[in-house]
Amino acid sequence: MPMQSPFSFLDGLRERLPAPPQPPQWLVHEVQHRLVLFLNHVLMQESEAMARLARQSGRTAQVQWRGFHIGLQITPAGLLDLAPVGATPSLRVEVTEASALALASGVLRGDKPTVRIEGDVQLAGEINWVVEHVRWDVEDDLARLVGDAPAHTLARLAQGVAEALQRFAPAARQRPDGAPHRF
Repeated sequence: MPMQSPFSFLDGLRERLPAPPQPPQWLVHEVQHRLVLFLNHVLMQESEAMARLARQSGRTAQVQWRGFHIGLQITPAGLLDLAPVGATPSLRVEVTEASALALASGVLRGDKPTVRIEGDVQLAGEINWVVEHVRWDVEDDLARLVGDAPAHTLARLAQGVAEALQRFAPAARQRPDGAPHRF
């Protein structure tokens, strides 16, 4: 008879728990609006990305992960705006990883999450190019706030923390029998 973990009752716990309450719609809209502002800030640092997206002006993409979704519309300037409510997306992108921990650890390792894509192939190609080539220059933004030397120190500290988390995350996901935990 195989030995069971004393914590085996935790397996599937998330499926047995009731769904958490949904946040109010005004809060969801505000968070989505702030995300669009951040994405546009990053896009404005890369003119080629804006030019590529400008060619897709007016098209919309819906990004979804579990119960969270956001509709984005591309502006004539090559930036993003929230898509109008009820707009039919040209492209649907669904992140298929259900575990928040697995998703976060993958992102920390630099892995792209597994996604399911439906819709406009050309728009998907342009968005993929943007994802592959555009990076947020955190250190540059910090330097505007605190100066070059402190920004460099903070960026190196954050990089060290990220590397430590990368080493920790795979170990934290392993059960004693070697199988991964499902959070």
